[in-house]
Amino acid sequence: MNNQKLSASVSPEGSLEVLSQIEVKTLLDTSAKGLYRLFRNCALAVLNSGSHTDDAREIFDSYRDFGINLKQRNQGIKLRLENAPATAFVDGRMIQGIREHLFAVLRDVIYTHNEILNDPGFDLGRSEHITSAVFHILRNARVLQPSVDPNIVVCWGGHSIGREEYEYTKEVGYELGLRGLDVCTGCGPGAMKGPMKGATIGHAKQRMAGRRYIGLTEPGIIASEPPNPIVNELVIMPDIEKRLEAFVRIGHGIVVFPGGAGTTEELLYLLGILMHPDNRDHPLPLVLTGPASAREYFDEVDRFIADTLGSRAQDLYEIIIDDPAAVGRAMKQGMEKVLRFRRKAKDAFYFNWQLLIEKDFQQPFVPTHEAMSALSLSRRQAPHELAANLRRAFSGIVAGNVKEHGIRAVEQFGPFQIRAEADMTAAMDRLLERFVAQRRMKLQGDYTPCYTLSS
Repeated sequence: MNNQKLSASVSPEGSLEVLSQIEVKTLLDTSAKGLYRLFRNCALAVLNSGSHTDDAREIFDSYRDFGINLKQRNQGIKLRLENAPATAFVDGRMIQGIREHLFAVLRDVIYTHNEILNDPGFDLGRSEHITSAVFHILRNARVLQPSVDPNIVVCWGGHSIGREEYEYTKEVGYELGLRGLDVCTGCGPGAMKGPMKGATIGHAKQRMAGRRYIGLTEPGIIASEPPNPIVNELVIMPDIEKRLEAFVRIGHGIVVFPGGAGTTEELLYLLGILMHPDNRDHPLPLVLTGPASAREYFDEVDRFIADTLGSRAQDLYEIIIDDPAAVGRAMKQGMEKVLRFRRKAKDAFYFNWQLLIEKDFQQPFVPTHEAMSALSLSRRQAPHELAANLRRAFSGIVAGNVKEHGIRAVEQFGPFQIRAEADMTAAMDRLLERFVAQRRMKLQGDYTPCYTLSS
């Protein structure tokens, strides 16, 4: 890990150039309830883009002396950075894309704190208010663009993938770009960067200006998956659940590449929503794809879905192996179905209001040891409810793998205990063992499981 550091001052360009005195005071509040730690850590993650570690604790420990301060000037605000990662600068000047991402952090942290979390008009215990909060954050970030036909493809997949799989994600992105489709990902490296990189070439060949590479992240994951340099619209959602909802509200089709526990979490989230009876006829094209070498991976994922959620869930996706052009065609055709459905339903193209997302998929899940062991992983519930709890289980595994609070909790109290019905335990164990064997759980070094499974 390159730990060279430097100090510098940087000003915004074109957005959020002024803050009130109260906003500055709130941002610099270092008390336990203050925003400073959140703002500092997200800013450090952005500045550390290109890092070759996904251990958030290692990143924060390596830059313990990093500091960030806000200065009010006659011309507006300026950030003063102390002991920042030197890789964010060229010849002493911050790289433009990183500067944009840094001020996106400032914009979203301030807005979410003032206009969402501390606005009595939002009751985040109510499902419709949570959806409205997601909408407001995206609108404030200017991600929602009316009068544009459906064309956003969300790409999910692992940050820890091999070269062959990475090259394949670029090929798929290229096919999407050739068809005029924009790309939205979790904004990090690996399968989140590849589709964007490929799409830039497809867009360039078609002479398409102003194309969109949207990155959605949240404070818990941004350090281990810092925004890649292609992202030109970055949004920091307040938690993983609102990030996931943002994906399915603004996306018009979804492509899933090989990944680990985080990708499985995303897939379970989406399947659970689509399996709800009220969403039965709602079109949201879903393709699982990878190179020929990933066939076994998707066989295992498909088997896991069959063993836990059943054939109804399997019917919701298509698996395409080693055929990027077919993925591009499937997404383009899917856009036409979405367009017809939205027009008939008189729903917005830019935000999927009609998709029902129940509170079980929206309420933040904090993966403590108690919460993980208390998860209901049995078939004595509706399939979409089981999917919600399976999603939480994999969310906890992600936290124990790469998130600072999860890593420290596992170090202090031992692995998370996950209990499920015997056959479900076997299905999870088989899938996770394959992830470990294929080195999908960690970027570098040997993997020590942060969980134990029992029935």
